Amino acid sequence: MTEAPVPLAALDAFCRAAVLAVGADQATADAATRSMMHATTHGVDSHGVRLLPHYLTALDGGRLNKTPDVRVVARTGAVETLDADNAQGALGAYRGMDRAVALARTFGIGAVAIRNTSHFGPAGAYAVEAARAGVIGIALCNSDAFVRLHDGASRFHGTNPIAMGVPVAGQDPWLLDMATSAIPYNRVELYRSLGVALPEAAASDAGGRDTTDAARADMLAPLGAAFGFKGAALAGVAEILSAVLTGMRLSFDIAPMGGPDFATPRGMGAFVIAIDPLAFVDRATFDDGMRRYRDTLRQSPARDGAAVLAPGDREWQAGRRRAAEGVVLDPATRAGFADWARRLGIAAPW
Repeated sequence: MTEAPVPLAALDAFCRAAVLAVGADQATADAATRSMMHATTHGVDSHGVRLLPHYLTALDGGRLNKTPDVRVVARTGAVETLDADNAQGALGAYRGMDRAVALARTFGIGAVAIRNTSHFGPAGAYAVEAARAGVIGIALCNSDAFVRLHDGASRFHGTNPIAMGVPVAGQDPWLLDMATSAIPYNRVELYRSLGVALPEAAASDAGGRDTTDAARADMLAPLGAAFGFKGAALAGVAEILSAVLTGMRLSFDIAPMGGPDFATPRGMGAFVIAIDPLAFVDRATFDDGMRRYRDTLRQSPARDGAAVLAPGDREWQAGRRRAAEGVVLDPATRAGFADWARRLGIAAPW
């Protein structure tokens, strides 16, 4: 029997209440919930509210600082470094993008390196905030090693996402949000919960052999299948900007996201950029160019039975649908919510 959908507002309220109940401050509750709800609202369930039990475990265990002092520790022109004080990752990422947007207003571009942060969930949540402010936003991070190299047989990179949001006047932003692995690791966990087979050439067993069995998946493949060297190189871009440039840990040095140690901060980095289009062209020229580019893309001929979509279109469609219909939680997420609701003495969202 399929459980009834849960309204987005109820999920939002439950996430905020749970993060506060575990002892975190309001800023952490707001940022973590905002990030998770961006993903859940727009159909990116692998990085949505299913992460709440994990974040609660990390906050409760001490890996994440419940009351962090997020602050700028270095500044040179359009460049800043932010120390997130081991905050839940969304708090550092949102603060970093806010600073990047402010810098872009002054200098035309702003770049912020984020130190001492943690898993920040959906990279697109931060890129799209810049787009909603009228500028181009880019967000990257690395994560603990779970992705083999092309032709490799051991974990090397994290899923190392890259996201870019671009404003389109009067319309939803153009939004790219991609892992540099074939799929994100959280999707493996989601598919395990649902009993769904993985796509071909997306994951490998412990020997580096391809598998579609989520229960046997030991590592992910880089994006690109037979041309996976491209995905591995893109992962390197995220690695260099978010780890090397911030002085934080490389993917293969980061403690596993799933524990067993939930008491020690993981020393992760992230990197965000904002670009003000008005530093390069006038508003009308930029707006006309973006509209014409995306409109022409959407109107391009499609194969039989298919449709051509622009980056972000699937997310915006899912957002409108879920705002009206709510979300059916997968069994593992529902069980995790019920467990934490009991432990914290708060009402479940259904």
